[in-house]
Amino acid sequence: MLTIRSIIFTALLFVSAILISALIVLVFWAPASVPRAITVGWSRMMVRAGDLFCGLKVVVEDRENIPDTPSVIMIKHTTALEAYWQIAEFPRSAWVVKRELSWVPPLGWALKFGLAAIVIDRGAGGSAVKQVIEQGVARLADGVWVTIFPEGTRVPPGEAGRYGISGAALAKAAGCLIVPVAHNAGDFWPRRGLRKRPGTVRFCIGPPIDASQQSPKETTRLVQNWIETTMLDISAIYKEKQLSGDDEATRSNTSSVSLANDGKH
Repeated sequence: MLTIRSIIFTALLFVSAILISALIVLVFWAPASVPRAITVGWSRMMVRAGDLFCGLKVVVEDRENIPDTPSVIMIKHTTALEAYWQIAEFPRSAWVVKRELSWVPPLGWALKFGLAAIVIDRGAGGSAVKQVIEQGVARLADGVWVTIFPEGTRVPPGEAGRYGISGAALAKAAGCLIVPVAHNAGDFWPRRGLRKRPGTVRFCIGPPIDASQQSPKETTRLVQNWIETTMLDISAIYKEKQLSGDDEATRSNTSSVSLANDGKH
């Protein structure tokens, strides 16, 4: 029964995402508050649907850490849940997405034209960081937050990818804070397969990090250390890998900060 309910939920997620994207494209001419209201409503609907169909109960911890001023959000990326959850939880934000995604109708069009996404060429290497900074500074100046998945792509639960420095470089250039976010959604939402396991998904919002006090590389290390340390505390899969000795690669990745990954967000 859980498999069937998971399939229904997954179908709802994909179909509704397409319909909402198409609607956002149709109202591209409207004030920013209109697509914002549409996406927030969809985000809340999908969080409730995850609970209803799959027993995915979302708990948000430390909301008081969300600053009052536009900031850069850096989120651990393992599932689709954190992507749509953060839409309603944080103020209006622009995602950093790869250029290829912007070509996919209607989702990419909605991100680019209706939701002011920061579109980058991930094959551009170091210049991708400049793209994030130039576009991100403009978004933040307009009061729009910027969301970055620092590992560039989804990583298997219990593992850590290389963190790119674009988020830290943007925060330093814009003179804003970074809000790190860790969660254990990967414990219940596998990277492959349709079946989701019921459980409590904890989203932990970390203390804002001031990017002006150190280099972007060191700031990225601070963000990474907070996220990965928190993951070890809240994720059963992280703990299992640590106990089994399989976390050696994870610890190695956690200690590294990559410039090359900045073109993969």
